[in-house]
Amino acid sequence: MKLILRATFTFFTIFLLFSSQAFTSEKNITYMEVLQNPNDLDLNLKYARQQGEAGNFKQTISTLERLNMVYPDNIEIKLYLLSVLVQVDSPEKAKTIIEEMKLRKDLEAEDLETLKEIELELADKKPGLWTLALDMGLSNVWTNNVNSVSKKRLKMDSDSKVPFTSAKYDRTGSGSLGLSATRPFGEQSSLLLSFSHNTSDQYQELDDDVQTYGLTVGLDTVLGNQSLSPYYIISKTDNAADADAYSYMYGVGGFFTVGERSTITYGYSFSDSKADNNISDTTANEDNATSHGFTLGHDFSLNNLISTSIGLGFSDSDAVSDPGNDAETYDFSLGVNFAFPWALISVSSSHSFNDYKKQDTSIDSNTIRSDYSDTLNISLTKAIGDFFPTIDPNRNLLLNLSYEEVISESNIINYDYEADSLTLGLSKSASFN
Repeated sequence: MKLILRATFTFFTIFLLFSSQAFTSEKNITYMEVLQNPNDLDLNLKYARQQGEAGNFKQTISTLERLNMVYPDNIEIKLYLLSVLVQVDSPEKAKTIIEEMKLRKDLEAEDLETLKEIELELADKKPGLWTLALDMGLSNVWTNNVNSVSKKRLKMDSDSKVPFTSAKYDRTGSGSLGLSATRPFGEQSSLLLSFSHNTSDQYQELDDDVQTYGLTVGLDTVLGNQSLSPYYIISKTDNAADADAYSYMYGVGGFFTVGERSTITYGYSFSDSKADNNISDTTANEDNATSHGFTLGHDFSLNNLISTSIGLGFSDSDAVSDPGNDAETYDFSLGVNFAFPWALISVSSSHSFNDYKKQDTSIDSNTIRSDYSDTLNISLTKAIGDFFPTIDPNRNLLLNLSYEEVISESNIINYDYEADSLTLGLSKSASFN
């Protein structure tokens, strides 16, 4: 069955590659399409125009600023960006661009006249205000192995093989709510404050019954040709069947463009997670751990419809109780994205290698655990507004459908398992400015 699935996946990918040549994107551009084609001038300008017409100036500015970096000599992009900055009361950014344009020697007389008119409009403008946005989501997950039961339904326990009696089939419903506030400052920077809440409800068991709360403080800025985003995140997790947990994380992500089609991404993060012991779990704090993580990626835009991504990752965790918890993880991923007019389809395959540092004597005192997992994911994203324009005129109510298959192999039988899951979800973003 697995061989058939893999063969079907290969055929499906090839089919999409060839069939993509038969479509064009002469319709409303979605944010997902822009993410997969960040350097496509025509596509991004269409998206910026559509978002401006809908009043979503935050997306318009973000798109035009990126295009301005990729095409620094394009006067039309700069003038378009200036006109939007004036509308949203962002005089600092606008004045910086105007001063840069005045130094150019290739400006036409009408362009200089336009700059003078914009300067007059900016004379009485005040600094930009906070921009508020609300993000909401609902999803349901059906899985055939919710507890990662091993293939042979056996597991090691204190050096002995015993039956793996946990349930396999279940479904989980979840909801998410996020409120974010952004404010530009300086020449090319903006500050982000974001609060999020997520709830998860497992139908038959309590393992996935969770409430999480998060607060993020982030900064988007530019240093030379590098776009940098340092951040700090605090979170709390309320588990129905386990101890409550707390964590904080800080790090930085960045990217820069290479040519017109390639983008190099990178990042570093540090996390510190802790759990409270309770009556039912008196050893929860043994999993308390710190972790360092590094990522490196390459995104490539083949054309308006197809883009690819390659990712590498490494993380090293250090827990209070070393056996069975301390591990080094190596990740490698490949992805192909198809921005069809009728939907965005993403196909990815990720591979993880986990090397643990000490034996877990409660499981197998003779073996240091080592794992390999292969995750196949196929997802489809479609705007509800394509079916019901009156309900979703701006096409920002998205239907998400995804299938995931996980195959895990390990030198300890407990972690030899297969799991398949299907997720159906809805997500919506709304801006208050």
